[in-house]
This record gives sequence, structure tokens and C-alpha cells, in this order.
Amino acid sequence: MASAQALAERSTKKYGKCPQRSATSGRPFPPARVSELTRPQTDSPLQTPAERRSEQASNAPSKETRRAVTISPEARRLNALRAANILDSAPEPGFDTITRMACEHFQASAVALTFCDSSRVWVKSFWTQANSITRIVREVPRRGSLTEHVLLEDSHVEIPGLASSPEWDGKFRILRRLGVKSLLGVPIRSRDGLILGALCLYWDQPHLPTSEDDLQLLNNLADMAAGQVELRRLRQSGTLRKTHAPRTIVKSKTSWPRRSELLHALSERQFVLHYQPEIDLSTRRIVALEALIRWQHPELGLVPPMEFIPYAEQSGLILPIGDWVLEEACRQIQDWNHKHPESSSLRVCVNLSARQFSRPGLADHVQALMLQSGIDARQLGLEMTESSLIPNLSTAQEVLGELRKLGISLMMDDFGTGYSSLNHLHNFPFHVLKIDRSFVSRMSNGEQHLQIVRTIIELARVLGMDVVAEGIDSADHYRMLRQLGCRYGQGYLFSRPLNSEAMGKLLELPGMVLPDPEGAEASHG
Repeated sequence: MASAQALAERSTKKYGKCPQRSATSGRPFPPARVSELTRPQTDSPLQTPAERRSEQASNAPSKETRRAVTISPEARRLNALRAANILDSAPEPGFDTITRMACEHFQASAVALTFCDSSRVWVKSFWTQANSITRIVREVPRRGSLTEHVLLEDSHVEIPGLASSPEWDGKFRILRRLGVKSLLGVPIRSRDGLILGALCLYWDQPHLPTSEDDLQLLNNLADMAAGQVELRRLRQSGTLRKTHAPRTIVKSKTSWPRRSELLHALSERQFVLHYQPEIDLSTRRIVALEALIRWQHPELGLVPPMEFIPYAEQSGLILPIGDWVLEEACRQIQDWNHKHPESSSLRVCVNLSARQFSRPGLADHVQALMLQSGIDARQLGLEMTESSLIPNLSTAQEVLGELRKLGISLMMDDFGTGYSSLNHLHNFPFHVLKIDRSFVSRMSNGEQHLQIVRTIIELARVLGMDVVAEGIDSADHYRMLRQLGCRYGQGYLFSRPLNSEAMGKLLELPGMVLPDPEGAEASHG
């Protein structure tokens, strides 16, 4: 796993700006008192009642002004937390990745990731070093807490030694009872600069003042927490829900396909695999292929998976169809090994369903297929979505561990669109993180969407994982991902999914390097 220091060296961006401060007090300037600017003048004694009513109506503040007056920054802050469904929620292990890195890098006795409402502070993640602070505090009053001081200062708060800081006498009583001798807190800000919470470090001994580099590192970790909150907010609002428009096919049946038709397609070998290349974005060299199932129907033509895979899952046929996909992928790898020996370093990735993960013998089945086809474990990758892990977490964790022991690459697909993403990355042994196409497609829509992709890339780096961006369909996506430091990607900009014969021709390209899509666009411009 990459060290936390590596993140500081890679990160040069600062997210969010503090409000303008007074040069004398160091605190933010007070907000304009809109009510004073919009207060109606005193009625003139020469005006008639009708005239006074008319003047009062014309001088009354607009709806926009009244809204600006009534919605305070604190209310906006609480609304932002509610939108992410973070208020009054239980502690989440997903944030442990962040607190663990902070605890290890700063050698802190304990690290807490906190959010607060108008009266309470509750801890979403708490990480401690051995033989240090042992009591885990889950909720404290907001008043007098480190999180509240971060809110009041609108900046980081650091006290290298509580005992030697008379200005803090009588404060942090709970922390003093727990043996805290020094502390440091940095704000967790929303995309529009509101402080949602704080990342707080505690030591049971006096601590030297934090360097600028280490403070920037801590701010980067706080930004990762803010990015996770933003992902939660988008999921809650439905922004990230996928909407597939199924292809219209005229059928005479009221329910299609039926179980018998899927069985017939399986026995008649009507299912086929198409392959989409994953490339190194810096060199455009093909490094992997994703195997995608299609139904070559004799009457309807090539049927995409979203039109029959849901029925296969409902009928239970997803298991034999999934086994066929694995077997066919292994067979194709073997065939390409003979025809294109230079492609032996390629990895072919297969998508697995939730039903397959409920089968404890999956690892044995995969190992038997590899032995049967004579392929190496490094040539096979298995992709799974977050939702496929949910039905039986304990079985999925055991199966993933066995697959990893075989040397097979494990990939989390559609990252961020399912459940508690950080939690699963923390608990499951993935090698590769795939950024969902819904994030990539929105990158050019504004800084908010770009920030989400940046956060996911940084998270993968910190965890020592490779990252693949899906759905790269334009030269802008390609350019922006390279600027963000994303190493691998796939999408229609480089190649659509191809059958095995067409893909074989791509593998014959010198060095398996695809043409430059930006150059192609320029030549057609």
C-alpha cells in the first residue's frame, strides 16, 4: 500500500477557499445585514393609506432577498449533511481508510473523523495506535469540542501542548480526562466551502508544531472524506443512478425471453463474447480486454446483455451462462496465446454476478478452468460490482480471498454507484478500481464532477490500486483523465467492443498500440 506521504507528494491542488478574513482580527468579515438595506422608510404623514401600502410593497424585499436572509450558513451546512444522509447515522468503517492513514503517518494516539449538527458531534470513524487512548468516544456535545473550534476558526486548529497553553485553560475537559496532551483538527469542507466536520488528531504527549507539508497532507485526507460525502449525496439524490434505454425489439411474446429460450441459446451456442480493450492512456498500448457477452439471435440479430441478463438472473440460468463466459474467455486466451505470442501479457477480464459469488466453490471452478486451458492466472481478471458483494458479504470475502491466492486480478467495477464504497475497498482484496462511466461522462460539466473523479483516482493511489476509467468517449475525457493522472482507460474513443476475429487484428498492431484518437480528430477537423 502506498504511504500517506506519497499522497502529499502527488497532490498539488487545494480544494475550497476560506472566506476573506480581516487583517486585524484574522476572522471572516461579518455578512452584510440585508435587513438594514431593505427596511422600508418611515411613512410620510402626507401620504394616503393606499399610497403608503403601495410604497411598502415596492420597498419590500424580494423572495430571493428574503431567502438569502433566512438561510444562514449554519442552515446551509446542516442541509448539506442531511442531503448526504450523514446526520444521525451510525459509525462507518468506510472512513477507516482515511483515519488509519492519518494515524500511522502522524504517529497519533488516536484520529477521529467527525460531523456535527447544532448540538452534538458524532464520530464516523475512530482509529487508535496500540497502548494509547483506549476509550472510543462515539458522541460528545458540540460546545467546547475540537470540531466546534474548527468551525469557529474556519481553519485548522492546533495545540502542541494543552498544559503549556494558558489560553486553552478550562477547555477540552473531556479530552483532558481521556489523557489527551496535544491535538490538531482540520476542516472537512463541502464543494462550496461549507465545513461539514473535522479530521481530528490526538496525542497522549506534547507534540511538535505541524509542518506545512504535513498540514497539506492532512488537508488532502480531509478532502478525500469530503469527496466520499459528495458521492453519498449524489447517490441519495439519484444523480448517479444509471438509466439504460433498452433497445426496442418487436416481439410476439408478452414476456421475453423465456427460460426455455435462454436454455436453447445456451445449448445452441448462440451466446458470443465481444472484447473491448483497456489501454495505457500515456502510450495507448493495449494492456487488457474486457469480455462482454452478447446474444447472436437468429431472428433479432445481436442482442445486448441488458435485455436478457436480468431474466437469466431471475430464472437461475445466470450460473450456467456465467460458467460458459468463464470457460469461453479461458479458451480464447489460450487461442490468442498460440496465434499472438506477444499478447501473452494481456489480461482478459470477466464480469461475475452476485449469484456466482454466493457459490463457495467458485475459486475451485476457476482454478480448474485455468488448468484445463493451460493459461496463467495473471492472464485472467474478474470484475464485480459493489452490489454483487452485498447479498452475502462473508461468503464474498472468503471467495475473493481464495481467488486472490490463485493470483487472479480482482477488480471493483462501477465504483461509487453502489453501497459504502470505501468500506468495501477497506475490507476486500481488490487490485483494480474501475471508475464508472457516469462519472467520466460528466467531467466536462463542471468542477464538481471533475472533483469526484480526482478524489477516486487519489483514493486508488493511496490504497496502492490501479485505476481504470470507463466510458472514455471523447478527446476531452481522454485529455482530462491524463491530466488527473489516471493511468488506464477504455471507451468508444479507442474501440467499440469487437468480436474475437476483429480483436485479433488489433492485437497484430505494432506493439499493440492503438492510433492516436486526438490526431484522428484533428485530421477530420
